[in-house]
Amino acid sequence: MILPQGFRSAGLACGIKEKKTTFDLSLFVSDVPCAGAGVFTKNQVCGAPVKVSRERVPGDSLRAVVINSGNANACTGERGIEDAKWMTGLVADGLAVAAEDVLVCSTGIIGRFLPRTPIEAGIPAAIEQLGADSEAFLNAARGMMTTDTVPKQAMRVVNVGGQEIRVSGVAKGAAMIAPNMATMLSVIMTDAPLDAAQTDQMLRHAVDRSFNCVSVEGHTSTSDTVFLLANGASGAEALSEAELGQLQTALDEVAMELGQAIIRDAEGADHFVTIEVSGAAERADAMEIARTIANDALVKTAIAGSDPNWGRIVSATGRTSVKLNERDIVLHINGTLIYTEGRPAEYNEQAISDGIQQNRDVLIQIQLPFGEETVVFWTSDLTQEYVRLNSEYTT
Repeated sequence: MILPQGFRSAGLACGIKEKKTTFDLSLFVSDVPCAGAGVFTKNQVCGAPVKVSRERVPGDSLRAVVINSGNANACTGERGIEDAKWMTGLVADGLAVAAEDVLVCSTGIIGRFLPRTPIEAGIPAAIEQLGADSEAFLNAARGMMTTDTVPKQAMRVVNVGGQEIRVSGVAKGAAMIAPNMATMLSVIMTDAPLDAAQTDQMLRHAVDRSFNCVSVEGHTSTSDTVFLLANGASGAEALSEAELGQLQTALDEVAMELGQAIIRDAEGADHFVTIEVSGAAERADAMEIARTIANDALVKTAIAGSDPNWGRIVSATGRTSVKLNERDIVLHINGTLIYTEGRPAEYNEQAISDGIQQNRDVLIQIQLPFGEETVVFWTSDLTQEYVRLNSEYTT
C-alpha cells in the first residue's frame, strides 16, 4: 500500500498505552495545502477532538491529521478541548503551518484525561519519522489501533487522461461499531484536484455506502470520524463530471474495503455477515431493515450458534417503521430459499446449519416487492468471546 503523491505519514509508540512498546500515535501530512472534509459521529456525547475538528472542515488549506490511540479524550470537559487544540498546535509548530489547518482524532478509553508528557515527546518524533514509503504508511495505520488485531489499509488507482490518481486510506475499529454519520476512525487521502465542496460531497456519498453500512453491536461511538484530504499533487487537470464519477467509484471502494475490514476484525467474531435488502421503495427503508437485522442480538447469537433460526430475521424485518406484512418478505440464507409467501419454504435445515458452521461468510438476503432500492450492509455474529473481551476492557 502506498500513499498518494505529496503525502507522508508516520506511526510510533510514544507511551500512552500501558504496554509502552505498542504503537499509539499516527501522523498524516500533506506537503501542500489540501481541500478536505470530515464526517463525524452523531452521538450527542462526543469527544473533544470531534468538537475541535468539525469546526475546521470543510476547508481548503488543511495540512495534517494527528491521531492518538489508547485514550479517547471524551467526557473530559474544557480540559479535553484544550488538550485537543494543544495537540494540533504541537503538530503545527513542528510543520510550520497554522494550527487551524491540523485535524485531530483520539480513540481509546472514555473519561480519562489525555497524558501530555508522552504526546509532547511523540509528536516531534513522528514528524522526524515522516515518510512516503509503504512502511511509513503501515506504521501510521498501526498507531491508530486499539483492540484491532490487524492494521487496515486500502488503495485504488484511477487513470484520468493518462494521469494516475491515487486514493489511499486507513481505518481502525473492531468494537463499539455502529457509525451513524461515523470506536472507528478513518483517514482517506487522494492526490486528485478537488475543492472543499467536492470533498465534502464525495466523502458523504462514500460514507453512506460503507461506514454507515457496518455494525458490530449497534453502539455509535463518541469518537467516530472519517476525513478525506485531496491535495492535487497528481498534476491532473480539473476533473470532468465523468472523471469525478471514476474518482467517486474508487473512493467508494476504498471506504467499503475499510468498512468491511472492520467487521472482519470484529472482537471475538466467528462470522462475517452480509445483509442484502432489495426491492424497497426508498433507500432509507432498506437501510432501516438492514441495520435492524444487523443489530439484533437474537439474530447475531443464532449465527454464532450456526442456528438457521429464520424467525428472528423475519421478525426483525417486521419491527421496523417500514410498512409491510409477513407475505411481503422473501428470505434466502446463503442462497437457499428459507421463507416466502408468508410461510417457510422446504429446505434442509441441517445443511444450512452446517454451511454456517463451516464457513466464515454468511449471506442474508431479504427481497421486498415495493421498488428498486437495494442496500448492502455488513455485520458480525455475537459470541461469548465478544462478551468476555468487552467485560474486561478497562480492568
